[in-house]
Amino acid sequence: MHHHGYLWTGPKQRFDDEALRRPPHPDPPPADGKPELIQRHREVKAEFPVVDLPPLETAYWLIKPEKLVRGTWEEPKEAAQWLGERLAEYAPRFASESDRDSTRLALLVNSAAEQLGWGGDVSHGFYLERPSFLSVALVTCSPNRAMPDLACPTTGHLTRGSAQR
Repeated sequence: MHHHGYLWTGPKQRFDDEALRRPPHPDPPPADGKPELIQRHREVKAEFPVVDLPPLETAYWLIKPEKLVRGTWEEPKEAAQWLGERLAEYAPRFASESDRDSTRLALLVNSAAEQLGWGGDVSHGFYLERPSFLSVALVTCSPNRAMPDLACPTTGHLTRGSAQR
């Protein structure tokens, strides 16, 4: 078991495009259905796996391109440390003063280490200044507890303790 880190920042309006943040329905609309529904299903089916937007269900990060992985760790504490570093980096930009509280952020990091330790995923989101949004996630891989059939995005090569900003 190992853990992958993901980070996304961008306009809140783009984050709110939920159609691209959820997988397409497994059954396409009927062939004689409304053309706009058929077209939208095709678009979502093509775009969901490759778009950089955070998925609504954290485990679906695993089907996204490998280039979106910001770090990979075997140890939950190392992955949680990366989370803590990202939270500290972005905290000055958090729109809510209570989100900037260092005690609260430390609790999030400690909780993340615990969740990852039993195979859970971690996902947090914060409003930033200028209606932007930060999404940061840690996803357990090989297997993922919520979706064990999802393949690891790093095609089997684990880089110990590696991380990008």
